[in-house]
Amino acid sequence: MRAVVHDRYGPPEVLRLEEVERPVPKDDEVLVKVHATTVNRSDTGFRSAEYFITRFFTGLRRPKLRIPGYEFAGEVEAVGAAVSEFAVGDRVFGANVAGFGAHAEFVCVRERAPLAKMPAGMTFEEAAAVPDGAILALTFLRRADLRKGQKILIYGASGSIGTAAVQLARHFEADVTAVCNTRNVELVRSLGADRVVDYTQEDFTKNGETYDVIFDAVGKHSFGRCRGSLKRGGVYLATDLGFLAQNPILALVTRRIGDKRVRFPIPRYTKKDVLFLKELIEAGKYRAVIDRRYPLEQVVEASRYVETGQKTGNVVLTVGGDHGI
Repeated sequence: MRAVVHDRYGPPEVLRLEEVERPVPKDDEVLVKVHATTVNRSDTGFRSAEYFITRFFTGLRRPKLRIPGYEFAGEVEAVGAAVSEFAVGDRVFGANVAGFGAHAEFVCVRERAPLAKMPAGMTFEEAAAVPDGAILALTFLRRADLRKGQKILIYGASGSIGTAAVQLARHFEADVTAVCNTRNVELVRSLGADRVVDYTQEDFTKNGETYDVIFDAVGKHSFGRCRGSLKRGGVYLATDLGFLAQNPILALVTRRIGDKRVRFPIPRYTKKDVLFLKELIEAGKYRAVIDRRYPLEQVVEASRYVETGQKTGNVVLTVGGDHGI
């Protein structure tokens, strides 16, 4: 089968397309024929080893898992002897966070992994663009204990995590202020934001408004800059380690000192969350936002684009031909 591989850390150019052996499912695994996958911020971070600490999980000297990618959507090609939830031909989507390997024509995934049958009427490209950003956003909003009527500001509201956070915060009946650039104002408003701040025209930290939760969905702000915009007892949600890994440290310190908190939760990808998102999609309360689509062969170009930090929503890799509904 064809797969994207890399044998060292570095820029997008370390990626290449190669013929590799097709995986064989174990008793508790399903073999998925991948029709679509994504390139996200985590993929580029793992590939480049931007933060050296990630090497403790992916390999100190070189990548332990040669095939990157973990979001996917496709069809079940084969099932292991102990699998009961899925059958050959099922259209599925999910995240293979334990083994990566989704930037390929086939991937093996454990039955109990964050894997579910696709929502009715959804394309493979749309389904592949759901799990990562939405599960990350869901993890952070739950950690903040976001409740009905609370005011939340989402910075970076037009990215993968941000577009998911706007929709999920709306579902939780919070009052949502979204921050993005000029070209994405209408998109973010259409996702359910009550107010949209164009950061090229206004600095939200200087307008006098305060919030119960500030969610930095792109890792470009800091607790120090946002602290004055938090209410007493407010929570700053950090998705990035920050300068010299300050955010995890601040999360520990602010638990005991001060009246405003930093939260830096470790995401957990679960089947329960994928099923929850499937329900929201089928109820018309959530939609995937896709910026660009590239064929698998153009993974280097897709990765370069993601690394500009200017993508809107998700960047999808298509595998093979036309994979619509």
